[in-house]
Amino acid sequence: MAFVVTAPCFGCKYTDCVVVCPCDCFHEGEEMLYIDPDLCIDCEACLPECPVEAIFHEDNVPAEWKDFITLNAEMVRLTPQILERKAPLAGGGP
Repeated sequence: MAFVVTAPCFGCKYTDCVVVCPCDCFHEGEEMLYIDPDLCIDCEACLPECPVEAIFHEDNVPAEWKDFITLNAEMVRLTPQILERKAPLAGGGP
Protein backbone atom coordinates (compact mmCIF):
# COMPACT_ATOMS: atom_id res chain seq x y z
CA MET A 1 0.00 0.00 0.00
CA ALA A 2 1.08 3.58 -0.55
CA PHE A 3 0.07 7.16 -0.11
CA VAL A 4 -1.57 8.95 -3.04
CA VAL A 5 -1.66 12.61 -4.11
CA THR A 6 -5.20 13.61 -5.10
CA ALA A 7 -7.24 16.44 -6.65
CA PRO A 8 -6.54 19.22 -4.10
CA CYS A 9 -2.90 19.29 -5.26
CA PHE A 10 -3.90 20.11 -8.84
CA GLY A 11 -3.03 23.71 -9.61
CA CYS A 12 -1.14 24.46 -6.40
CA LYS A 13 1.70 21.91 -6.16
CA TYR A 14 3.05 22.66 -2.69
CA THR A 15 6.31 20.79 -2.10
CA ASP A 16 6.45 20.74 1.70
CA CYS A 17 5.78 16.99 1.49
CA VAL A 18 8.75 16.40 -0.80
CA VAL A 19 11.43 17.50 1.66
CA VAL A 20 10.22 15.21 4.47
CA CYS A 21 9.96 12.04 2.36
CA PRO A 22 12.73 9.65 3.44
CA CYS A 23 12.41 7.57 0.25
CA ASP A 24 12.31 10.27 -2.43
CA CYS A 25 8.91 9.03 -3.65
CA PHE A 26 7.65 12.26 -5.20
CA HIS A 27 7.52 13.14 -8.88
CA GLU A 28 6.60 16.50 -10.37
CA GLY A 29 4.04 16.99 -13.11
CA GLU A 30 3.09 20.31 -14.67
CA GLU A 31 0.07 20.83 -12.41
CA MET A 32 0.60 18.51 -9.43
CA LEU A 33 2.83 16.03 -7.63
CA TYR A 34 2.64 12.24 -7.65
CA ILE A 35 3.85 9.53 -5.25
CA ASP A 36 5.62 6.44 -6.55
CA PRO A 37 3.70 3.51 -4.98
CA ASP A 38 6.69 1.20 -5.46
CA LEU A 39 8.93 3.41 -3.31
CA CYS A 40 6.45 4.61 -0.67
CA ILE A 41 6.97 2.90 2.71
CA ASP A 42 3.80 4.26 4.35
CA CYS A 43 5.75 6.30 6.87
CA GLU A 44 3.14 9.10 6.90
CA ALA A 45 5.80 11.84 6.99
CA CYS A 46 4.19 13.62 4.03
CA LEU A 47 0.65 13.49 5.36
CA PRO A 48 0.73 16.39 7.86
CA GLU A 49 2.91 18.52 5.57
CA CYS A 50 0.32 19.01 2.83
CA PRO A 51 -1.43 22.36 3.43
CA VAL A 52 -4.31 21.45 1.09
CA GLU A 53 -4.85 17.93 2.49
CA ALA A 54 -4.31 16.28 -0.89
CA ILE A 55 -2.46 13.18 0.38
CA PHE A 56 -4.33 10.05 1.48
CA HIS A 57 -3.38 6.49 2.22
CA GLU A 58 -4.48 4.34 -0.70
CA ASP A 59 -7.13 2.69 1.49
CA ASN A 60 -8.58 6.08 2.49
CA VAL A 61 -8.77 7.93 -0.82
CA PRO A 62 -12.26 9.47 -1.11
CA ALA A 63 -14.48 7.68 -3.63
CA GLU A 64 -14.56 10.62 -6.03
CA TRP A 65 -10.73 10.57 -6.24
CA LYS A 66 -10.10 6.80 -6.54
CA ASP A 67 -8.77 7.33 -10.09
CA PHE A 68 -5.81 9.16 -8.58
CA ILE A 69 -4.46 5.83 -7.28
CA THR A 70 -3.86 4.66 -10.84
CA LEU A 71 -2.91 8.14 -12.02
CA ASN A 72 -0.08 8.40 -9.46
CA ALA A 73 1.30 4.99 -10.50
CA GLU A 74 1.17 5.93 -14.19
CA MET A 75 2.50 9.48 -13.89
CA VAL A 76 5.61 8.61 -11.87
CA ARG A 77 6.80 6.75 -14.98
CA LEU A 78 6.38 9.90 -17.10
CA THR A 79 7.51 12.69 -14.77
CA PRO A 80 10.82 13.61 -13.13
CA GLN A 81 11.57 12.92 -9.51
CA ILE A 82 11.51 15.99 -7.27
CA LEU A 83 13.83 16.21 -4.26
CA GLU A 84 13.74 19.88 -3.26
CA ARG A 85 11.20 22.43 -2.12
CA LYS A 86 9.95 24.71 -4.89
CA ALA A 87 7.55 27.62 -4.94
CA PRO A 88 3.89 26.55 -5.36
CA LEU A 89 2.05 27.44 -8.52
CA ALA A 90 0.68 30.98 -8.59
CA GLY A 91 -2.79 31.22 -7.13
CA GLY A 92 -2.77 27.67 -5.88
CA GLY A 93 -3.63 26.33 -2.48
CA PRO A 94 -5.04 27.96 0.64
